[in-house]
Amino acid sequence: MNAAAGPVLDALDEAALGKPARKLLRKTRHRLRSRGVTLAESAPEPRVARPPGGGEEPLEAALISPYDPTGARMVTLVEANPSGGARIFQVITDARRGILECRVYGTSRGKARRFARELETRERFGGVEAPPAAVRAWLGRCSARQAADRSLPREFAEWRSALTGDGPTPGALAREALGGEASARGAVELIRERTIGPWLPAGESLREVAEKLQELEKGTIIVSGGQKLAQIEEILDGAIDTIFDEDEAARVAEWLDETAYLLWKQDRDEDARACLAAGSDREVRRTILEVALEPVLARLRGSEQEQEADSLVVKP
Repeated sequence: MNAAAGPVLDALDEAALGKPARKLLRKTRHRLRSRGVTLAESAPEPRVARPPGGGEEPLEAALISPYDPTGARMVTLVEANPSGGARIFQVITDARRGILECRVYGTSRGKARRFARELETRERFGGVEAPPAAVRAWLGRCSARQAADRSLPREFAEWRSALTGDGPTPGALAREALGGEASARGAVELIRERTIGPWLPAGESLREVAEKLQELEKGTIIVSGGQKLAQIEEILDGAIDTIFDEDEAARVAEWLDETAYLLWKQDRDEDARACLAAGSDREVRRTILEVALEPVLARLRGSEQEQEADSLVVKP
């Protein structure tokens, strides 16, 4: 190897070579220089910037789904595993029964990040990003109300200290950011249109109301259409306080606050404010009840309105 090789080696782009070729090139250049051949100084090998301490980019994400009609929702937490890779926690919570299911998965950090991004774009069973501390506060609240006849899922119990916390939940963050005067009417329309919810009441009380309405439908005593419609309204008004007792009313308010967070993060501030204003609104509770009883109400109201219309027709 002689001085004629110098210009050839100088013309090589070290950055375009693989690691073994770069190593061989540096070794060859060193050998030539030791023999007195003048070579151009090679550029320093490019290096990828790392956070202080040489660790990888921090990995932590949390996503919450909308409620299903029963009041259940999916909560997902993604975090780095100190021993390498990542962990994904998926927890199904229920507003009345606490923690229903918990699954823990181990994977690579890259796959965990991709999973979180994909979850945000899903139309069904997707999620909206939320601060992990707020999501842990939500899980802490849910686990504290675990039903007496249902023990915590084993994996949740094992990881409880890592999955729960104190502080404001996502709904509380939405109230802090958007709080102020607003009308609850928008929330009524969202529920009626099925844009949110409907979060159906639980227990035997709803069944009892449905049975009362069905008795009207089968009634043997003939009353005018207007009278029967008035009886329907009376049954519904009387059922609101029975079904939405103090505990159930508080859960409806919580459902609306947490839904407000999702709407806020979807840039629907007006709808979010309506939900925040609707927690103690009686019309909202009545709308939830009507949506739950829609099949029987549609039959009753339809037939009675037709009867009322027929009575107004002047026959020849």
